[in-house]
Amino acid sequence: MQRRILHYGEEPLREDSREVSEINDEIRILVKDMFETMYKSNGVGLAAPQVGVNIRLFIIDTGNQPLVFINPRILKSSGKECAEEGCLSFPGLREKVERAQRVTARATDLEGGEFEVQAEGLVARAIQHELDHLDGVLFVDRISKARRLQIRRELELLAAGESLETEEDLDQEEDQG
Repeated sequence: MQRRILHYGEEPLREDSREVSEINDEIRILVKDMFETMYKSNGVGLAAPQVGVNIRLFIIDTGNQPLVFINPRILKSSGKECAEEGCLSFPGLREKVERAQRVTARATDLEGGEFEVQAEGLVARAIQHELDHLDGVLFVDRISKARRLQIRRELELLAAGESLETEEDLDQEEDQG
């Protein structure tokens, strides 16, 4: 079942998420719903807080393989790179964000097993972006204050429930789907 994605300005996006203590049917259904929601929205990642569930869980699929991260943490990071990011909670907004180029992350999978992943590029960026959501940190928090002032109007529109996506953006999404 597709779930509603919370948008910038909705309070649960700013809350710390609690640890997942048990992987049960409720968690498995949430993960299934999150993948459906993410794919329908043409995203590469989605954190549970974005669908109003403040637990430490996120999913990513950058085209290689879908991954589920439960109670994730970054063990180490290296390098720096600045690249454009978007977020399903900020429809139509894209900004350049500096992040680590490479990360090693550890998490629990849906079967309860612990795994470690070494990632770089888009996968590393997605892991960092989604992990931020679990701590109530949004990608616009990682841009300069000056830039946030420049896009203040766009942020106000998003907080009011508007989308910044243009008809052209929506047409491209339909062509890709």
